[in-house]
Amino acid sequence: MKQDRNDLLTQTGPGTAAGNTLRQYWMPAGLSDELDNKRPLIPIRLMGEDLVLFRSDQGELGLIDRQCPHRGVDLRYGRLEGGGLRCPFHGWHFGTDGQCLEQPGEPENSILYKKIKTTAYPVVEKNGIIFAYMGNGDAPAFPELDCFRAPDSHVFAFKGHWQCNWLQALEVGIDPAHASFLHRFFKDEDPEDQYGKQFRDTTADTDLPITQVLREFYRPVIEAEETNYGIRLRTLRHLANGQTHVRITNQVFPCAITIPMSSSMTITQWHVPIDDKNCFWYAIFTSFTEPVDKNKMRAQRLAEHTLPDYLPIKNKANLYGYDAEEQSSLTYTGMGMDINVHDQWACESMGTIQNRTKEHLGTTDKAISAYRRLLLQTIAKVERGERNLIGAVTEKNASSIKGPIALDAVGATEDCETFWRNGDAKRRADCPWEAKL
Repeated sequence: MKQDRNDLLTQTGPGTAAGNTLRQYWMPAGLSDELDNKRPLIPIRLMGEDLVLFRSDQGELGLIDRQCPHRGVDLRYGRLEGGGLRCPFHGWHFGTDGQCLEQPGEPENSILYKKIKTTAYPVVEKNGIIFAYMGNGDAPAFPELDCFRAPDSHVFAFKGHWQCNWLQALEVGIDPAHASFLHRFFKDEDPEDQYGKQFRDTTADTDLPITQVLREFYRPVIEAEETNYGIRLRTLRHLANGQTHVRITNQVFPCAITIPMSSSMTITQWHVPIDDKNCFWYAIFTSFTEPVDKNKMRAQRLAEHTLPDYLPIKNKANLYGYDAEEQSSLTYTGMGMDINVHDQWACESMGTIQNRTKEHLGTTDKAISAYRRLLLQTIAKVERGERNLIGAVTEKNASSIKGPIALDAVGATEDCETFWRNGDAKRRADCPWEAKL
């Protein structure tokens, strides 16, 4: 890859090609939990823009420029009152739409406030994540993804901060081959203790641990298929006795993945630029069976992260907890049992922005190549002013994008296409919330 192409794909600040493209979609801006306190306001940085996200004293969400348009002071210290945010410097008051509502220090009959409007973006709350639309024109609708359709009782949302560019974080998520190495465990854990953990379940309708499948069948066949939401990946590992393990994962355009966590749960995860050298992953865990044990899942993740910054406890400064003895006997990386740490190391060790001019892609990287082509094609469409973008839906056709299917399944090799679809159909038929929709 030439350097100018690498810059094109990785830079997301205002006015950049990739940044303009990502801004045509709803992007995670914060967690609902972050506003669940006595002062529901947080400063955020999203695609290189410094903003404040808040919930007004009347319960309305707002996302506006962090710098007051009067004299530029920091509105993270603003007063939440009167249905908006008031600057403590001179009392200028702003609504959730950015419109100045009052300038109390100006002459009594002044109407200058009517001409003042700061940058503001529409925000919507969806199952624990607050999404922002930062693009031009009307915002698209939300597709009917499982993570949005499921009731609050069956979802859990969290996030984490990685010190790297968003694109390399996303590309790890659409690389099925790395799981056989980066996430290899030399000992299989008790599947009864798999709740909230990825790659700890047994494969569908068998007692074969997924960790064993990944470890022993490390040359998968990967198929990448473009869909109306992005890319569907089928990863085939041919087992003994004419059976095949199929893992269905997805790239949901522009910057999300949907993958199986266990036989009963999926993860939809967005890789969101903070700026070009930092990103957040936002995840919604969706259960198809019992309600999610939110307290247990939150405790599991807080054991690996610090608040309020959501930085991982294991990081570059402490070598990601690397232990040489562990690497020789327990895990392939020597970095503990949390696969999120493994992915974090892989992404951050590339450098804050991966130098793709030095990379050499192989056969198993076909999804990465397919995604880069898709991103380039969509960037070109946005530059031409087109609105028919992949994954973007209207209220009328929101149901054209559902799911997407994400699961592990095992069946007869000659019947691969059927048994994973049947597995999804059965899961949905038994799903308590799916039946009510």
